[in-house]
Amino acid sequence: MIQIVAAALIWLLVICLLPGIRRRRDHSVLTAAITISVALTLNIDQVYAGMDSLLGGRNFVDLAANVSMVVGIYFLSRAIIRAATSDETVEKRDTLGLILLTVVIVGLAASFSAIVTRGSSTRFMVDYGDQWSAAVYSSVQFVYIGYVVSVTGVTCFRFRGDMSRPYFRAAFTCIGVGCSFAVLLVLLVLVMDILHLQGRLDAMRAISPIYDAAVVAAMTFLCVGLAIPPVARRVLRRRESVTEEELVSGLSKIWEKTTKKRQDVRLVRDTEVTSQQDQAQKLHRMLVEVQDALLVEPGLGSSLDIHDLNVLNAAESYLAGPFVGQLPVRRRKGERAT
Repeated sequence: MIQIVAAALIWLLVICLLPGIRRRRDHSVLTAAITISVALTLNIDQVYAGMDSLLGGRNFVDLAANVSMVVGIYFLSRAIIRAATSDETVEKRDTLGLILLTVVIVGLAASFSAIVTRGSSTRFMVDYGDQWSAAVYSSVQFVYIGYVVSVTGVTCFRFRGDMSRPYFRAAFTCIGVGCSFAVLLVLLVLVMDILHLQGRLDAMRAISPIYDAAVVAAMTFLCVGLAIPPVARRVLRRRESVTEEELVSGLSKIWEKTTKKRQDVRLVRDTEVTSQQDQAQKLHRMLVEVQDALLVEPGLGSSLDIHDLNVLNAAESYLAGPFVGQLPVRRRKGERAT
């Protein structure tokens, strides 16, 4: 059941990330989320049994799931640290990190090959965790995960106060808390591995519910933290779109009054080009044209009432705000307001 819940949470994150795939240039979080989703999905009993039977019942699916997990965790950590810090060196190729990841994968494969199995098992560590090779197999994976999420969590808590937008601060706080639960999860796994080797199965089973809760908590906070920025950006874009539409509608009458007599200040006369502009570009262009018309012929200002001036001020304030940058509108070659 825990495997299904964990897989469902990370797949929900993937769904949250998909709508903005065309806008984003960096898809590392999405790629990492899909990789981790595959790893968790392979651990679902029904999926595991079906896939492993196709591979000869040798538990190769467990190895594939664990390799996918460490690869996904590595790239997810890189993406989070890159987003949290302004250090340009993070952008460079992480040679040492890739070497460590390669060593971990080789270690997983080597220790897995030394485990003596008796056929396919959906409870791999429960059935074979009494072997030293299985303990090494588990420890290699979770010690690496613990190291990576520790660094990631510390980075999130360290830089979250530097974020200018509240939703980024909330996101990095959630990710940091999720990493903390992930570290607890790693410690619990290592303790259970030791108890299994010692044959203290009752003590191991007593820790199991805490482990399950840690899995759900870690996945929940991590997925919520990673989902907050894209969801918040979509909400802000919708809000901005409504505001822009209202401002364009209010500015249209002013634009007609001021530029009708001075059409030489209009930057775009092609109606097809005008219709292709988004609302923010259109709002910026219309405001520039109104300002040019008033600058060229100050007498046009007498045709504006208090409501018109309020609309102009609102448009200027909106375009100067933190969420919408200045949109450059260039004149066609040879054009200028005269």
